[in-house]
Formats: sequence, C-alpha cells, structure tokens
Amino acid sequence: MEVLDALAKARLLPLLTVRGGEDLRALAQVLREEGVGLLEITLRTPQGLEALRVLGDSGLLLGAGTVRSLEEAKAAMAAGARFLVSPGLKEAVACLAQEEGVPYFPGVLTPTEVERALELGLSVLKFFPAEPFQGAQVLRAYAEVFPEVRFLPTGGIKEEQLPLYAPLPNLLAVGGSWLLAGDAASIRGRIRRAKALLRLPAQG
Repeated sequence: MEVLDALAKARLLPLLTVRGGEDLRALAQVLREEGVGLLEITLRTPQGLEALRVLGDSGLLLGAGTVRSLEEAKAAMAAGARFLVSPGLKEAVACLAQEEGVPYFPGVLTPTEVERALELGLSVLKFFPAEPFQGAQVLRAYAEVFPEVRFLPTGGIKEEQLPLYAPLPNLLAVGGSWLLAGDAASIRGRIRRAKALLRLPAQG
C-alpha cells in the first residue's frame, strides 16, 4: 500500500495545524527534498481542509488528522486526503475508510483499544498521547502481545526521545508537529537530525 510504504521509508509523519500565514508550498518542497513524502494536516482549524486542497498537486501523500466525525472524514477525502488519522477510534470512520479503500490510523492507548481496532481489521494504529504515557516502554511491551500491529506514536515526542523509539520492532513512523517548527532551514535540519536518530540515511 502506497501510504504504508511511504511511512516505512520516511519513518516520520510531520503533523501540521494550519493557522494562517504558512508557506505551504515551500514546506512541501522541503519535505520532498528531504525524503519525507507524507504530511498530516489536522482539522483542528478551518484552514485544514483548504490546505489539503491547496497541496493536492504537491507530490506529497496528504492525510487528514484529528478526524473526529464521519462528516469530517467525508470532507477530508473530498478535499484530497489519502489517509485519515483520529485521536481515538471512531468506528463509523473506520467503516467508511474501509469502504473507500483509504488507510485509517485511529489513536489507541490501552490493550482493550488495540484489541477493538484489530476486531475492526485495523493493524496500523496511532499510539496517542505517547510521551505522557511512556510510549516507548508501552510499545516495547505491545510488541510481545500484539506482534501483528505497527504503531505511529504521536504526542509530546521530541528529538531527544527518538533514540528510545528507533529500535522498536513495531514502530512504523514517529509523528509530531515539532518537525515543522521554524523556517525552512530549521525544518530541514530537524528532519535530518530525526532521520539520523532513527538510523536513516539523509537525502542528497
């Protein structure tokens, strides 16, 4: 699957909440040049859907984050979202995504939530919020009991925590907004450092 392959290659999922004033095309260019082919745009602000439309021809695989209702999921897909991410598991969104063939990554935290996601046919899950709940330690334990699940830990993760996540066998990619703070040069440097910490070669 294209989205999963891109996540496995990048091992990073940058998360953007659009508040106005961002140079979206410049950001997309930096991500492409640094070998990060995906961007999660949250629906926390009204500008999120418009950003999905604006970047539709950017060459990035765009996802919608903070999808909390069926209506938001439909609007996001209509705006060009190629994958959907929720802070928690929304069964109606899971059903719609499966019908449309769109990857859906719901947020989970507890073993019960992981089991419910598996019952719905979902085996790639967002682990959220990661750092407040010692994400690396929990995911290491989950690798033993849920070997079929791969995780996208998100929430409070910063550069200094990446070495804790890098060796996890069930890690697909690390998500976060910290990657996109600052100007283009700052973002570029942060991506390169993150890739090094996750033991990936830099581009170029």
